[in-house]
Amino acid sequence: MFSHIFVSVTDFERALRFYTPLMDRLGIEMRFCDRDRPWAGWHSADQSRPFFVICTPYDGRQHEPGNGQMIAFAAASRAMVDAAHQAALENGGACEGLPGVRPHYHAHYYGAYFRDPDGNKFGVACHAPAVEEP
Repeated sequence: MFSHIFVSVTDFERALRFYTPLMDRLGIEMRFCDRDRPWAGWHSADQSRPFFVICTPYDGRQHEPGNGQMIAFAAASRAMVDAAHQAALENGGACEGLPGVRPHYHAHYYGAYFRDPDGNKFGVACHAPAVEEP
């Protein structure tokens, strides 16, 4: 559905320190990083698109986070949701909703929400049923 998603940031190095461990925990690979431009992008393993990009605003104006806007990353497991949320909080993010089941979305929806250091809102969601431990 998407080719790419750009999210602006105010401090590229701070954002890179935030997003790199988050993407690692989600299994999303870095595609490029150019500190001179500055921008960096990630994509799912073995795919070239869609990709997610952080950058300073192209027009040179101040970054402003959107109200009511959110990007949600897919997670393969509930443990991955937990790990991504933890990585976000450990690297300067703010909690917008602890990991948990949200049956008002659907029976198996397990998600967590956070904001990056620039105030952009994100979610991480697993849509699979819980895996029972042996």
